[in-house]
Amino acid sequence: MIKSPEEMRTWYKEAGYGMMIHWGLYSLLGGEWNNTRIRCEYAEWAMANLAIPVREYEKLASAFNPIFFNAEEWVKCALDSGMKYMVVTSKHHDGFALFHSRVDKYNVVDATPFGRDIIGELSEACYKYGLKFGLYYSQDLDWHEKNGGGYLSDHIPCSGVTWCNSWDFTDKAGKNFSECFERKIYPQVEEILTNYGDLCLIWFDVPMTISNDESRRLFDLVKKHQPNCLINSRLGNGAYDYVSLGDNEIPDHRPDDINAPQSADMNDICGFKPSPYGLYETAATLNNTWGFCSFDHNWKSPETVAAYRKKLNDLGINYLLNVGPDALGRFPVKSTEILREAERIYRGL
Repeated sequence: MIKSPEEMRTWYKEAGYGMMIHWGLYSLLGGEWNNTRIRCEYAEWAMANLAIPVREYEKLASAFNPIFFNAEEWVKCALDSGMKYMVVTSKHHDGFALFHSRVDKYNVVDATPFGRDIIGELSEACYKYGLKFGLYYSQDLDWHEKNGGGYLSDHIPCSGVTWCNSWDFTDKAGKNFSECFERKIYPQVEEILTNYGDLCLIWFDVPMTISNDESRRLFDLVKKHQPNCLINSRLGNGAYDYVSLGDNEIPDHRPDDINAPQSADMNDICGFKPSPYGLYETAATLNNTWGFCSFDHNWKSPETVAAYRKKLNDLGINYLLNVGPDALGRFPVKSTEILREAERIYRGL
């Protein structure tokens, strides 16, 4: 049992390898909507990429019934693949929560025929089998909300029509992120911190609009309820414990190496400095996309996965490798084949 922040940081440095899971309503689409495929690599961005209206996208909730979801099977797959922790999307940019939120009814328990708390079941399975549990939460972008963030960032390219929902809520000048933050984001973060046991980390993402005060309030909220929980650099405004490098970034140096070139991508957006504790991580995909995409067959080989893991771990950087389950709650067979074979190869390196 982790008893202090120092012990958690030591555990994280030694963990080296984790499983990320992107799962939500977008998994039903598989990268397609209205006879059109997404125009980017990220299937979980379908709502923004294809400008799907909220009223149309909400219909997916009535069809979300992943009858083959089995939390223990997911956890066992991660353990069999050599992973030490799991990070799951509790709420992605589409605003839909995979946990039972009292703050907003747009969640898996209240809005779907499935009616089960997915995050609750996964937290229990991780505890049962000794896998550390972490949660992703989109603290800035929320396309279900009029006042979701991103509306100040049109000058930065993204995988959607815009960073914010500009197709339903056209009055950009009238948007007020602070309203969304106070009403939904802050209280939902408190929910996941208090309802699902000990979390090893919170994985925030894309701080486009969030203010310095709001980032600090979330940081303090995490430490209030779970002082041992680590916070990644994508919370924004320099409030973090460890650094999430760019997506799929396989560097030749650690960022705190004086000879290392400055990293681009999300690091520029977040404006982070090197981790004060020497904690780094690369989140990466097995194919091109994070969420399930029916036509993305550009899989990394087990040999590549094993080589990337070794290179990153030798640099003291964790490898957080993503799986995108399908709408029925199943890991794609190719994903599990690659992960298990990559573990076998890694053990022989």
